[in-house]
Amino acid sequence: MPGSTRKSAATKATASTKAAATRKSAASKATTPRKSAASKASTPRKSVTKAVAAKKGAATKRPAARPGALAAGAARASGERARRRSTPLLGAAPADARAGSTTPSTGRDDTVTTAAATTTPATTAGAATTTSASTTAKHRPRPVAKAVPTTKAVARSGVRAPRATTSRRGTRSSGSTTRAQDAPVRVLTAVRDEPDDQAFRPGPSPVGGQTGASGTGPGVEELLTAGIGAIRVAAEAAGLSPDDVERHIAAMLAFVRRRLTGDYTVDDFGFDRDFTEHFYLPVLRPLYRRWFRVEVRGVENIPAEGGGLVVANHSGTIAMDSLMTQVAVHDEHPAHRHLRMLGADLVFQTPVIGNVARKSGSTLAANPDAERLLASGELCGVWPEGFKGVGKPFSERYKLQRFGRGGFVSAALRTGVPIIPCSIVGAEEIYPILGNVKTVARLLGAPYAPITPTWPLLGPLGLVPLPSKWIIEFGAPVSTADLGPSAADDPMLVFDLTDQVRETIQQTLYSLLMQRRSVFF
Repeated sequence: MPGSTRKSAATKATASTKAAATRKSAASKATTPRKSAASKASTPRKSVTKAVAAKKGAATKRPAARPGALAAGAARASGERARRRSTPLLGAAPADARAGSTTPSTGRDDTVTTAAATTTPATTAGAATTTSASTTAKHRPRPVAKAVPTTKAVARSGVRAPRATTSRRGTRSSGSTTRAQDAPVRVLTAVRDEPDDQAFRPGPSPVGGQTGASGTGPGVEELLTAGIGAIRVAAEAAGLSPDDVERHIAAMLAFVRRRLTGDYTVDDFGFDRDFTEHFYLPVLRPLYRRWFRVEVRGVENIPAEGGGLVVANHSGTIAMDSLMTQVAVHDEHPAHRHLRMLGADLVFQTPVIGNVARKSGSTLAANPDAERLLASGELCGVWPEGFKGVGKPFSERYKLQRFGRGGFVSAALRTGVPIIPCSIVGAEEIYPILGNVKTVARLLGAPYAPITPTWPLLGPLGLVPLPSKWIIEFGAPVSTADLGPSAADDPMLVFDLTDQVRETIQQTLYSLLMQRRSVFF
């Protein structure tokens, strides 16, 4: 029993020893993280101190015990400079940037002077080299290839190369790349064996619409040239003279300029000569020459100067005959006279048509206005049938209606101007009237509501006139100067002259109808 007691006491002592060892290891583990954290926290401060000391002047604090390391760093730096001298310049800066540079490795015999100490870091950690502030060195490296920009690179840059300067300010050196402060960055390629006179020359800048290195588009001159060429091609395709087309376009542009600047005149009746000659008549000429193919006869019966009264038959559903007569007088007469037409009240009450009629020389069919125009030496035109002649059915074509009370004859007698009978064949067939809807006409306030073979069946296409062949003949003038102004107060004389003019026009119409081969040819 005493032996067992000693064994148990030894066992307990061993267990207590093991427990104490366990407590010591736990305490050591708990203190280890604090020490490691403290060591880690102190490490950056030591590295920062070393970096600051090396930056302030490693030359003054170099340890004398490491001369071999400095020699090895200097050797490596000189080898690096020799390798850069023998390597062609790829991606180097332009010559104008090199002119003010202080980097010695540019491939030229330059004298390099540094204003301050330049520190070149070594490739191995902890090695540094410093140069003196007033060091002068001459280098004669082997020739290297010239660097010139490609055309694509210049086009992408979009800037012009600056002039070369020799300023020593504003230039920095970093390795083998030199850049002036104000010089643009360019992408260059190395070209070997390039002559010196083939250096970089920037393309012309776009001035006056020319396309330069920046790739700008065509200018105004190029666009005008292209437009004129297109007009010439279109005119040739249409069978027209390109010169005539260009002349008409130039006249139209001049007309627009005058309208914008107000450089035109209007008389007391609203007649705008510039508007009539450069817009109104040119719009009607295609119908006159191409569509109706108007044939004019007896234009010599119209006086070259002084007043005159043209009296014509009226027909056609739409008063196209008065417009074609106006074009015929101006274009066919040697004096190119303007026909001042006398219209009804309805013409001038229409919003758009009334303004155009005023500007083209028309005026109200009243004796005071007619006498004033004739007395001033104007050539007037009148259609005495009025709406009765325009709206008559196709079955009564070329049969003259009543000429009214003869007011045009009294105006001619008071002013002493001749009366020129005018007969128009072809206008009756442009809109043949098959019927008249009087109820619709009364609702619209119109003198008639016609029904034609194309209207209203075809809708807007029904407004296109049929291309009938026209003949306009001016008869011999009837003189009134020998009768005197007092003859206008004689009703019988006025009636006789009115009937004489009407019969002359009617007989001429019958004669022209017999001479016409067909309606459309």
